[in-house]
Amino acid sequence: MLEKLSAPYGTYREIFRLWADIQPDKPAMRDDDVELNWREMVDRIERIASRLQETGLQQGQSVAILGTSTVNYGLVFLAAVLAGGVAAPLTTSASPQQLEGMAKDSGARHLFIDRAKLTELGDDFMAGLDRIVLDEELDAWMGQEGAKASPFVPRGEEPFNIIYSSGTTGIPKGIVHSHLMRWRQFAATAASYLAANREVRSLTSTPLYSNTTMVAFLSALLAGGTVTIMGKFGTKKWLELAQRDRVTTTMLVPVQYQRLMDEPAFDDFDLSSLQIKYCTSAPFSAELKAKVLKRMPGGLIEIYSMTEGGVVCLLQAHEHPDKLHTVGQPAPGSQLKVMDKQGRLLPPGEAGELIGRGPAMMSGYKNRPDKTSEAQWIDPDTGEWWMRMGDIGRVDEDGFVELVGREKDMIISGGFNIYPVDLENELLKEEGVKEAAVIGVPSRKWGETPVGFVVMEGEAEPAAVQQAVNARLGKTQRLAQLHAIDEMPRSHIGKLLKTELRAEAERIGLPD
Repeated sequence: MLEKLSAPYGTYREIFRLWADIQPDKPAMRDDDVELNWREMVDRIERIASRLQETGLQQGQSVAILGTSTVNYGLVFLAAVLAGGVAAPLTTSASPQQLEGMAKDSGARHLFIDRAKLTELGDDFMAGLDRIVLDEELDAWMGQEGAKASPFVPRGEEPFNIIYSSGTTGIPKGIVHSHLMRWRQFAATAASYLAANREVRSLTSTPLYSNTTMVAFLSALLAGGTVTIMGKFGTKKWLELAQRDRVTTTMLVPVQYQRLMDEPAFDDFDLSSLQIKYCTSAPFSAELKAKVLKRMPGGLIEIYSMTEGGVVCLLQAHEHPDKLHTVGQPAPGSQLKVMDKQGRLLPPGEAGELIGRGPAMMSGYKNRPDKTSEAQWIDPDTGEWWMRMGDIGRVDEDGFVELVGREKDMIISGGFNIYPVDLENELLKEEGVKEAAVIGVPSRKWGETPVGFVVMEGEAEPAAVQQAVNARLGKTQRLAQLHAIDEMPRSHIGKLLKTELRAEAERIGLPD
């Protein structure tokens, strides 16, 4: 199996069938209600794929999935791909209009939806599609026992899935990943597990509609492991599952790590089976990384990239405790450039726009060639296309990448560039500041000016914090306002929603 996973290209169907033959009775997937061994999992995937083909699924056509993460959700995701279709998981937090727009954009004729979501949206929701209720109808709907989908051997460039971006307005863009990309992404990880004779028992606690989750889902299954699927994250529940299932690997986003560190009962649970933990999707502070390294067993790897692909940076935090303020170094096969506005390369230590490329890059945005072009940078000398990472960063003398901020979040005040992360780091130094975020708002005098938001604990006052921080900042960086809020607005995978902070700043009243 190691040889097959190390090949330049292969198919998930072949690997899954081989694992089912090798270890038919080993647990493959489980949730709160069901556990399937490898023989049962592959049988159900084939039966669902067979029925998809019988009910009109065309090669390359999407299959929409909407609901809470469960074993059935995972089965449909994989069956869509193995049937020759494209898995199109939809973001549960999207509005009904956005959901309908995503389904239409994807070209799906099938919608798999759980009862809770259908009840929320109403019985008329997307009634024109072939609609199957995941937790009530799937068993009866799938093909009969022993049914198998017609053979489908995908070309590398054919689409594997569409992941819709978590935009807060309009219809999110559909990011298309090919079979070759998904193989390159996760087969190598699976091969590394096998090469190290590592038993893979994975716990997924982010939604299956998120690209983040695939690290703990697809790579674990390619390695012949066991995946425990968590429907809704809770600290006690996560700790109970990690202890019960002797979990060896997991993917968590920073806000989940923070909540685990804050859980009073954290030290009551046995997590000694943990071997490797991953983190991605949002800024991961050096302070929090240090806490996780101290309190949670096993290695800690931070992954920096985008759903669209581009450069992949890896920080082996357990091996580089002096580099926790960075996101690591470009992974093998990844390339990184730091450029100014004129497209000139910048030397180490200077901040600029990050441009990256590597073996795992999207095919493009579904039905949006204009947005695909905007996301790319074409090297004028070689014609190679690179991804604009959307971040401003710098590379230190050792080749480690430090993020300064999102390009769209950079504040230009009086002609000077202000990076929010610099101000946020200063705010976090103050006693009583638990979380901090800085945005730029319009200013008649300066064009833009920085406004901060903090989550406080203890008796600290925002006015005193603002005064102390401004005393350390340069004149152009000083915060015009600082507001205390109960919690930071975040997406379902923990990304800070600065659009909501901007709206809150306008509601409160902008500075002069």
